[in-house]
Amino acid sequence: MTLRGEPGDEAWCTRLRTDIAQTLLDTGVAGVAVNVRDAAVGASLMTLTTLDPPVVAVVSLWTQQYYGAQIRTATDVLAEVCDELAAYLVTESVPLPPPATAAGDRTPGLANVALLRRPAGLDEATWLTRWHRDHTQVAIDTQATFGYVQNTVVRALTDGAAPVSAIVEELFPIEATTDLHAFFGAADDDDLADRMTRMVASTAAFGANENVDTVPTSRYVLREPFVTVQP
Repeated sequence: MTLRGEPGDEAWCTRLRTDIAQTLLDTGVAGVAVNVRDAAVGASLMTLTTLDPPVVAVVSLWTQQYYGAQIRTATDVLAEVCDELAAYLVTESVPLPPPATAAGDRTPGLANVALLRRPAGLDEATWLTRWHRDHTQVAIDTQATFGYVQNTVVRALTDGAAPVSAIVEELFPIEATTDLHAFFGAADDDDLADRMTRMVASTAAFGANENVDTVPTSRYVLREPFVTVQP
């Protein structure tokens, strides 16, 4: 779910990942993660915005029923704390699992969330192939990424939701908020230029070089949905 509005103050950011997140946990959903644009990442150089108002937080829920009471409660609660709420049903792929953290702790670094749109002239099968099969390893090889989650949007769950084809989350060292060398993991200017050239060529192949929103966030996992329970 994307929350749009003017960037909230630290009190709003804290409330979202604590009190409001607890309300979501109390519904019994299998997993909850909160990505919020707070002071730790607010100065990121990699911010791109097409939406007005911009996305200021992303809340991820894992549930057995996308049409059940848990999602209805979540949309009602979250709509009260932002200007515009949009919920999307997605399929998740995790080519590079983020590091585990204690429940509610901040994941180290910068969590950069990108909203992608499939170009009108590119059919879905080709778009997915170029993104998932061709681009994934390029993204890992050319950036200082230590966590990579790809969510392909199946459809919107709320009326009036902005058209979005995918929601991507990539984790970077915190230095990447203000340093392109740190973002791309480049040793020097020549290495940076090479990595950026390869990255841009790869994103252009599936239209992710334009009409994109990128939202710098801090990531908090309140409940991990895929924990193995030992007997």
